[in-house]
Amino acid sequence: MHHGRIAVSGPALVAALGPAGCGGGSTGNEDGAKSQAPAAAMNPSAVRTNDSPLGTVLVDGGGRTLYLFTADGKNTNSMDCDAACLKLWPPMEGKPKAGDGVDAGLIGTTDDAGRAQVTYAGHPLYYYAADRAAGDVKGQGIDGVWFALDAKGAAVKKAAPAASATQDGGVGGFGY
Repeated sequence: MHHGRIAVSGPALVAALGPAGCGGGSTGNEDGAKSQAPAAAMNPSAVRTNDSPLGTVLVDGGGRTLYLFTADGKNTNSMDCDAACLKLWPPMEGKPKAGDGVDAGLIGTTDDAGRAQVTYAGHPLYYYAADRAAGDVKGQGIDGVWFALDAKGAAVKKAAPAASATQDGGVGGFGY
């Protein structure tokens, strides 16, 4: 993962360029993230499938939805992400085992600044910070570049139900 920062001046320029760093945008409820309970804990012990409002999607060992960033290259993390972006879209790191519903041969890793970022079917995997509970899919479809994955490793293009995007003050993109 590239951890570059973009220096800009003026609030308008920040608003215009901020989301470009990691494909983030907004669902319109940025202020809700600070007042919410912490996001569901990450559990990188396994990659498995689980039923969700989107159908069957990849989740971690604790049931937290995993996402792909469509601009990433196969088995490479090409997202240029600053600290705010990393906080909102943290990578899944480690060497998980294959759980129910997944093909162990599709699980791999790519180098993320010296750490192993988990991949599935060549796609680096990420969490979305506003997913507050197992099964949340609030990151689905943000800016047309963030999607949950199915068991074959393909992006699930189905839109998340409206409640998933806004319940509990869910945020989109950067959230600032």
